[in-house]
Parts: sequence; C-alpha cells; structure tokens
Amino acid sequence: MQALGNDFMVVDGITQKVFFNPEVIRQLADRHFGVGFDQLLLVEPPYDPDVDFHYRIFNADGSETQQCANGARCLARFARLKGLSHKDRMSVSTQHGQITLTLEKDHQVTVNLGVPQFEPAQIPFKAQKAEKTYLVPSAIQTVLCGVVGLGNAHCIVEVKELKADIHSRLAAELTQHERFPNRVNVGFMQVLNGREIKLRSFHCHGEEVLASGTNACAAAIMGMYWGRLSERVQVQFAHGSLTVAWQGPGKPVFMTGSAEHVFDGQVNL
Repeated sequence: MQALGNDFMVVDGITQKVFFNPEVIRQLADRHFGVGFDQLLLVEPPYDPDVDFHYRIFNADGSETQQCANGARCLARFARLKGLSHKDRMSVSTQHGQITLTLEKDHQVTVNLGVPQFEPAQIPFKAQKAEKTYLVPSAIQTVLCGVVGLGNAHCIVEVKELKADIHSRLAAELTQHERFPNRVNVGFMQVLNGREIKLRSFHCHGEEVLASGTNACAAAIMGMYWGRLSERVQVQFAHGSLTVAWQGPGKPVFMTGSAEHVFDGQVNL
C-alpha cells in the first residue's frame, strides 16, 4: 500500500501467526531482491480490550519505531479491505500509545495523533527547557529549528525555498545529532501562505522519503506555534498533499490524506 508515495508492506498478523526478525525485514525491504518498501506494518490482535488492533512499525533497516501517520492511514484501509473491521472509526495502539483512525470518503483517512510534546525530555531532545526555537550547530551551518515529539522526534527548519543538495547534507547531519538521543526526523518547510506549505522530509536514518505524515504534522504544528500558519493547513509533497488541523498546545493534532492499495502477495518465510 502507499500514501503519497510512502510505501508499506502491510501484514495480517490476526488470522495468521507471523514473526519477523531484522534480517528478514531488511531482505524484504530491498527494492531489487525483495518486495521493496519504506516500512513494514504488522497488524496484530489488540493488547487492550478497548482498542480494535495493535500495530507494529518496522523501518527498512529492521529497527522498530513508535509512530507512522501515513502507515496508520494505510492500516485503516487494509483492515477494511481485508474484512478485519467493518467500522468507519477504529482505535489502534502502537508503541507510543493509542490513536484513532476515521475512514472518510474517496479513500481518505483522518488520523488523530494525540497531543504533541514540546517538553525536551518527552521528545527526547537535549535542552534545559522548552523553547519555540532552538539553535542547533552542525558542520555545515548552525540551524534555527523547532522540535516536537509525535511518538518520534521531529526537527523542523523553515526555509525560503527547497534546495536539493544542501538540505540533503544538512539532514544527514541533523538526523544523528548528539542532541537527539534516539535520532530525529527532519523536515524543511517552505511557507507559501498562511494555509499552505511545501515540505521535504528525511527519515531518522538520513534518507529522504516522498512523504511523511508525522513530519507533515510536525511542520504544520511548528508553523502554527510560530504564528506563521492558520489552524488548518495543506502540506504539499511531490505526489500530493495532506491536511493538518491543530488548535494549539494541549490539543490533539488531526491529519487527513489518502491511502491506496497497490497489490496483494504472499511471502514464504
């Protein structure tokens, strides 16, 4: 399945018993010799009776992560397509906590990602206190950025225009910066007007992705936090856009976007 080009292998772990180790995930993620995907999503029976499913998120390198908003939208469509749920509104749990997925019209899904975290210890980020902006030095340049947690850490840099080379090099520095103990996802945001932004997103291991739902939310949140954006924003990626809505600190963030089924397959493990 894919969401704006961010692609996933989604596995039904409810009607069958499945186990993946990091080596197998890396083999499957290989786009030349495997299936090929940005992340693997494993849908499991609920750990809590108050939720419909639990789902685990694995990066292409085999490591497990806590949150993925684009993956959550694909999970909702997958559950409906495979008959795992007939609900329009589902509650699912991740390593980070519980989120709510709502199936809308025209293959759109709205995800309630919960309340953003700005306290450095909760992100995690090394700083003495929460600030709206931070100065983070790198070998290339000192960066003025915003930092927010959405189950994983996000560093957002506002730029006048999106430049391929320098942003790729900066992302490689920032994703592994010492101030982010668990690494960080990086977004370069160009504000078009109070309701629209363009975004380039880099995964915590440094590679650029075609789209990132949580990074889109993080960019919109920081733009709103800085007073640059309204409470509802269109986030533009190369292959489409997401809508992000947030009413301010202490309130949950909502993201709406598409999720598309690409193909089905079987893998012998």
